[in-house]
Amino acid sequence: MATVVLFHHAQGLTEGVRAFAGLLRDGGHEVHTPDLFDGRTFDDLVTGVGHVGEIGFPALLQRGAAAVEALPEEVVYAGFSLGVLPAQMLAQGRAGARGAVLMEACVPPSEFGPGWPEGLPVQVHGMSDDPFFAGEGDLDVARALTEQEPGGELFLYPGDAHLFADPTLPSYDAAAAALLLERVLGFLGGLDALDD
Repeated sequence: MATVVLFHHAQGLTEGVRAFAGLLRDGGHEVHTPDLFDGRTFDDLVTGVGHVGEIGFPALLQRGAAAVEALPEEVVYAGFSLGVLPAQMLAQGRAGARGAVLMEACVPPSEFGPGWPEGLPVQVHGMSDDPFFAGEGDLDVARALTEQEPGGELFLYPGDAHLFADPTLPSYDAAAAALLLERVLGFLGGLDALDD
């Protein structure tokens, strides 16, 4: 069993994010879903991103760090889109991280320190024609990261949807979401196997 911290996307801690966390729990894992927006959710991505602008990225990252203070160090950090920022920051900077699952975003590791921690397993997921993930450079960063890390995996899904794994949003793609879930559960199970 892995302990997972799953950070939500820019539309907030939606029922869809909670549902994905529930599916990971059904797979035998302990999952925490910090709410970085204090209960607020947004009907569209533009409004959610606007709210992030009001909070500011430094404050958002501080909220992410505060959310895990009481948790043990041996955690897998995961995030959807915006949630990749605190997930990646903590995976790189908090001692004891077991792995990272970065969904629909990936930032250069240099943003959070000297580089990716040696030997830290990472999975990156995104749609091949997502205008945010593929069009804004995240895909290129993900390729570089996963190619240089022995425990790195990059999974591309056909399509151009962003937030494709949240069943409460119009961008939901059931087939891609099911495959994403299968791969994330495989990743978490593989970490358990490494401990045996």
